[in-house]
Amino acid sequence: MLRILVAVPFLVAATVAGQSGPSFDCSKAESSAEELVCADADLARLDRLVAERYALALEVVRGLDAGAAEAEDELRAIQRGWIGGRDECWKAEDLRACVEDSYLRREGELVARWFLEEPTGIAFWACDGNPANEVVTYFFDTELPSVRFERGDTIDTGSLVPTASGSRYEGSFGRFIWIKGEEATYREPDPDGTSFECVLTQEQ
Repeated sequence: MLRILVAVPFLVAATVAGQSGPSFDCSKAESSAEELVCADADLARLDRLVAERYALALEVVRGLDAGAAEAEDELRAIQRGWIGGRDECWKAEDLRACVEDSYLRREGELVARWFLEEPTGIAFWACDGNPANEVVTYFFDTELPSVRFERGDTIDTGSLVPTASGSRYEGSFGRFIWIKGEEATYREPDPDGTSFECVLTQEQ
C-alpha cells in the first residue's frame, strides 16, 4: 500500500502570533458552540489548533501527484460536516465536554489521516493466525492520542478512549483496536462488525 509521508511547514500563515481568540470572528458566532469557544480560552486554543491542522492538510492534498482536486473537495466537505457536528453539541447534556471532545478528535483525525506529524510508533498485527490478514496501526502523540488504521486498501483514524485495561482506540462506525501487550482485538466497522484476535508481528 502506498503510504504518504509529507514534510509540512513549521509555521502556518493563518497562525497569528500571540492570538488568544479562536480562528473565526466571534462577532459572527452563529451557534452555542461557537459562542462557548469565544468565551473559553482553552477551547479557543483548540479551535486555533484544529484550524492550523486543517490548513496543513490542505497543503498536503494540494501537493498530491494525482487526485489533488478531488481530495481537496472531500477534505473541505468533511471539515464542513465536522463543523456541523460540533454545532450539534447544543443537544448534549454537557455542552463544553462535547465541544472539547469534538475538537480533540478532529485534530487527531487530521494528523493521522494526512501524516501531519511523524508517528510515534508503527505496529503490524497478524489476525486470526493468518499473516495475510494484517492490520497496520500508526500512533500519533496528538492532544488526544490518535491512531491510523490500514487494512487492505482501507484507511481510517481513531482516538484513544478510557478503558479498564490495555489501550483501546475507536475509529469510524464501530471500528476499534484494543491492545493488551502483544495481543489485540480488532473489529471491522459496521455493518460487517467482524472481530479478529491479532498478535503483534513487527513494531517500529
